[in-house]
Amino acid sequence: MLKRIIPGFYTQIKSFRMNNKMWNILDFHHDGLLLFNHSYTNLSASVLNFNQNLNLPLCGFALILTVILWILFYYPLSITKDLCDVGFHHETEKTRSNTFKRTLINRARRLRCIGEKVPPPFPNGWFSIMESSDLKVGQAKNVNCLGKNYAVFRSEQGEVHVIDAYCPHMGANLGVGGIVRGNCIECPFHRWSIRGTDGECVNISYSNNSVPKLPKTQTYVSREVNGWIFVWNHAEKASPWEIPVIQEIETEEWTFQGRNEYYINCHIQEIPENGADVSHLNAVHGPSIVSGVDLRTTRSIWSSFIQHIWNASWQPSETKPHVADVALKHSIRLCNKIEVCELNISTKQVGPGYVQLLFSTNYGRLVCLQTVTPVEPFVQKVVHRFYSPRYLAPFAKFILLGECIQFERDIMVWNSKKFVDNPILIKEDRQIKSYRTWYSQFYSENSISFKAATSNNLEW
Repeated sequence: MLKRIIPGFYTQIKSFRMNNKMWNILDFHHDGLLLFNHSYTNLSASVLNFNQNLNLPLCGFALILTVILWILFYYPLSITKDLCDVGFHHETEKTRSNTFKRTLINRARRLRCIGEKVPPPFPNGWFSIMESSDLKVGQAKNVNCLGKNYAVFRSEQGEVHVIDAYCPHMGANLGVGGIVRGNCIECPFHRWSIRGTDGECVNISYSNNSVPKLPKTQTYVSREVNGWIFVWNHAEKASPWEIPVIQEIETEEWTFQGRNEYYINCHIQEIPENGADVSHLNAVHGPSIVSGVDLRTTRSIWSSFIQHIWNASWQPSETKPHVADVALKHSIRLCNKIEVCELNISTKQVGPGYVQLLFSTNYGRLVCLQTVTPVEPFVQKVVHRFYSPRYLAPFAKFILLGECIQFERDIMVWNSKKFVDNPILIKEDRQIKSYRTWYSQFYSENSISFKAATSNNLEW
C-alpha cells in the first residue's frame, strides 16, 4: 500500500520541480505530507457528511426564533409619533403627499373652535421635561415647555440641573452648545460659567479680575425619579410635594420594556380626565384592538366577537390632596359569552401631569408611567414608559402595543374637540364633575391665562 502511494506522491512533487529548494523540502517531509493528506481527506469526508445531514430550513427557523426571543425579552420598544401622525385620518385620507397632509392638518387646527373659558394652559405641579436616559453625564440640552425655555444639564458628578436657558451676559442659549464643567455650564458665546446649584456666575474666561456681583440665572427645582427628570412649575412659588418612588424601578428589579411618545392638540386637563370619564371607556375602547384606531371603522364585525369590557371608579385621595385614585378592571369578552385576560389596574394621578398605572395579572405585576407636559398652550407631549420583571417582558410589550392602539383612539377625539367649560352632565357622569373640582386646585391667582399665553406680545 505504501509503495502504491509513494509513486503517486512523487508524481505530484514533479509537477512543482520549478524550484529546487521547494523540491528538497517537500521530498524531505513527504511522510508528513502523506499523513496530512490522509487527515485532510478524513476531514473533508466529515464536513461532507455534516452538510448532507444539516437541515438548513431548520437552522434558519432556529436563528429567526432566537432573534424574536431576544427582541421580546431584551430589546425595548420605542414608538414616537408627531402631531400630524395620529388623529387626523379624516383630514388626510385622500392624499399621499406628506407636505399636503401637513397643510390640511394645519388648516384644521386653525379653523377648529377652541372653546370658551379655557383654563390656564400651564398648571402648578411636577412636569417631565426629559427622560433620564436622554441626558448623559456632561450633556446639556435645551427644552421648551410650560411657556419657558430651560437649559437642562447633567454635571460631571451625575446630578441634573435645570436653569433658565439664557445667559445673563448677552442672552445666548446655554442649552445650545453649552459645555458642562464640573457642576457648571459654560456659555458657548463668551464662556461665562454658570453654577447649576444656584445660578451664580463663577468664572469669566477672558477676565483677569474677580467675577463681579451679577444677577443670578434663574434655577428651577428638579427631581430625577422613576426614569424621568421632573421640573417644578408653580405660579405662586409654593414648595413642592414629593413624587412617589417605585422601588422596583429604582433598584432595577424591574427592567425597561419600552415607551411611546405622542403630541396631542388639546388642553392638558382633558387628557387625565379620561380616568374619571367612565362612560367613554366602553364607547371608545370597547371594540377589539384588531379594529384599529380610526373611530369611524372600529365597530366592525370584530366587535361582535371580541370586546374589551371596562369598569372604573375615580376618587380623590383621602390623605394627599394632589393625588387621585382610579380603580380600573378590564377583561376580554369572546362571542359575548366568555371573559378572559382579566386585568386589575390601580392608577394614581399625581398632580396635573403624572400618572402611575400598576397592572396586576395572573402572571405578575408591571407598571406604566404616563407624563403629560404642555409644550404649547394647546399641544401636549405624552409619554408612556413600561417596566416589568424580565420574565414578563413579552406580555409587557403586548400591553404596550395594545395601549398604543387604544390611546390613538383617544387622540382622534382630542385633536378635534373643543373645550367645554360647563358640560351637560347626567348622573352617570358625576365623577367628571368631581375630577374637574379636584383638578382646579392646580390653577392659582398668578397662573398665566390661556389668552395671555397664546397672544403675540412682540415688542418692536
